[in-house]
Amino acid sequence: MTDIDQLKNDLQGQSPRAIIKAALARYDNIAISFSGAEDVALIELAHKMTDNLKVFTLDTGRLHAETYEFIDRVRRHYRIDIEILFPDATEVEALVNKKGLFSFYEDGHSECCGIRKVNPLRRKLASVDAWITGQRRDQSPDTRNDVPIVQRDDAFSSDAKTLVKFNPLADWTSKEVWDYIRMTEAPYNTLHEKGFVSIGCQPCTRPILPGQHEREGRWWWEEATKKECGLHAGNVIARE
Repeated sequence: MTDIDQLKNDLQGQSPRAIIKAALARYDNIAISFSGAEDVALIELAHKMTDNLKVFTLDTGRLHAETYEFIDRVRRHYRIDIEILFPDATEVEALVNKKGLFSFYEDGHSECCGIRKVNPLRRKLASVDAWITGQRRDQSPDTRNDVPIVQRDDAFSSDAKTLVKFNPLADWTSKEVWDYIRMTEAPYNTLHEKGFVSIGCQPCTRPILPGQHEREGRWWWEEATKKECGLHAGNVIARE
């Protein structure tokens, strides 16, 4: 049994708090990926466990104004530094000048997300030993059903380095996340009050109707099985 398999067995059935505590105790060079409500729950759980909390977020250049306000509100609320990662300007310029600002509506979101999200994330993850995400199994029935609480990140590991990925909220439902946010009075993106559930870039995110699954508000012009931006590419690869 590998070390990660043993860790997975040890943490099976544990609470998100216990999983985060184990992750922080095991890895000094570990960071929380922050963008949405689930990630605020992670920060709320973790910020009192360590004086060395590392949090990062991706600024694609296409986020809603409310999302930028939300990032700064979280920074001030928890009195933490949030490292903001940006895409390579040359790559963005080349894409936009060649295909325009909305090429993803015609040829899919993968290329744009690759430049604006995946490449900056890859650079960041090369500098850490492990990361913590807010993935939940109920977020996407097509790509996240099998999300484990801890795993080897095959999408961003290399022959020289194994990157470990923790998903402490894998067993939680959306309701449990929001119950926790309300209980702790944690900050949240005000777009949630306007019908937005899963929030990404402004051109690729829209409100959903009652009864719709949260991922139906993302890349609505594409098949459900493709609704990953590449940050968790292993979810799609494992199911092809």
